[in-house]
Amino acid sequence: MKAADTGEPVKVEKLEHSAIWRVCLDRPKANLVDRAMVASLTEVFLAARQEPDLKAICIEGSGPNFSYGASIEEHLPDKVGVMLADFHELFRVMAGTPVTLLAAVRGFCLGGGLELASFCHRIFAEPGAKLGQPEIKLGVFAPVGSLLLAERMGRAAAEDLCLSGRMISAECALELGLVDELVSDPGAVALDWAREHLLPHSAAGLRHATRALRASFHRTFLHDLEEVERIYLEDLMTTQDAEEGIRSYMEKRSPSWRNA
Repeated sequence: MKAADTGEPVKVEKLEHSAIWRVCLDRPKANLVDRAMVASLTEVFLAARQEPDLKAICIEGSGPNFSYGASIEEHLPDKVGVMLADFHELFRVMAGTPVTLLAAVRGFCLGGGLELASFCHRIFAEPGAKLGQPEIKLGVFAPVGSLLLAERMGRAAAEDLCLSGRMISAECALELGLVDELVSDPGAVALDWAREHLLPHSAAGLRHATRALRASFHRTFLHDLEEVERIYLEDLMTTQDAEEGIRSYMEKRSPSWRNA
């Protein structure tokens, strides 16, 4: 069953008698993970909790890219507190929704987009996709990425991406363990993977297995998320460079760092 086009930033297509949901970030070409997108995704995951037959959610971006990341404008000091609270609440809701999550990555998968994909159990990416956590270039950092990437790809590789802000190819991401498979059509392959490997199993069994597999990780993640959010809002956002980085990007100029 295909959901009607309501103009929402997220579209949901229910497949295999609602056992698999295809969730599309539908604001191409950037598919910005702004507050409207976050609110829609949060509603999707809350609704998923009420679906006993649901076995997998496959997330992808409409158009050529998965997501350029979060809205830069929403990182300004007068907006960032609400934005960050909403974004982190999305991950708390996802952690409490015990469904297998798959990400299908095409094009750019950056910033908040990479954080969203990294929370999934498996990432399928097309050759030539570009992944990165570029927040440091704006004088800020990625709270969720700081916690997730080390879990997926090891601390050294995660620190490389988060501290350099550089993008890596899908091929490099596969080698590092950030991506699980390289395929020409990641959306189709993710759905096929769910059909082959998840549909034969009990939805109840999968829910409890998902909870058990991530019990320790979620406990640590949810605890540490509070701390990195505090560092971001109470420490980082009191610096001059945090605002300078955001404003320089919006004004299309090089930042003038004061290192304070």
